[in-house]
Amino acid sequence: MSDDDPGLARMRADAEARGLPVTVRARPAARSLPEAAELMGMAPSNLVKSLVVRRGEGEYLFALVPGDRSIAWPKLRAVIGVNRLAMPPAGEALEATGYERGTITPVGARGDWPVYVDTRIPGGTVALGAGAHGYSAVMEADDLVAAYGAIVADIAD
Repeated sequence: MSDDDPGLARMRADAEARGLPVTVRARPAARSLPEAAELMGMAPSNLVKSLVVRRGEGEYLFALVPGDRSIAWPKLRAVIGVNRLAMPPAGEALEATGYERGTITPVGARGDWPVYVDTRIPGGTVALGAGAHGYSAVMEADDLVAAYGAIVADIAD
C-alpha cells in the first residue's frame, strides 16, 4: 500500500481533527503476535486489537483489547447493559467502518460509535490499525481515550 491510501488518509485526517497525535509506521507482515510485537519494538499487550461489535441492527461499537487478550463477552455485555453482541462478518465490518479487517481502527472509521477500551490499555503507548494494510498507528492510549470519550472498563480475558 502506498502512503496515500484513502483509508490511511481518512485515519490521519480524523486524528488531526480530534487533536490526537499519531505516528504512522510502516510495518512488515508478521506470522504471529510475538513476531509483530518484536518487529514494532513493543510488548504484545501494546498492539491493540480494534474489534467491531454489532449490538443491534445497524448499531456498532468498538472494543479495544490488548493484542495478547480477547474480548470477555460476559464482561462487555455487562458494561454495555445488553444481552446480545456479535462480531459481524468481514464484509459487514468493512461496509460499516470503511476499513478491512487487519486495518480497523476507530480513528477515521465511518460512524461515530462508542469506544470501549480495556482497563489494561491506558497509561502507555499503543499501536492500532491505521486504515491500510502494512501500517500501524502509534499513539498514547490516554490521548485516544480522551479523543473519543472512550469508556474504560474490564472487557478482556
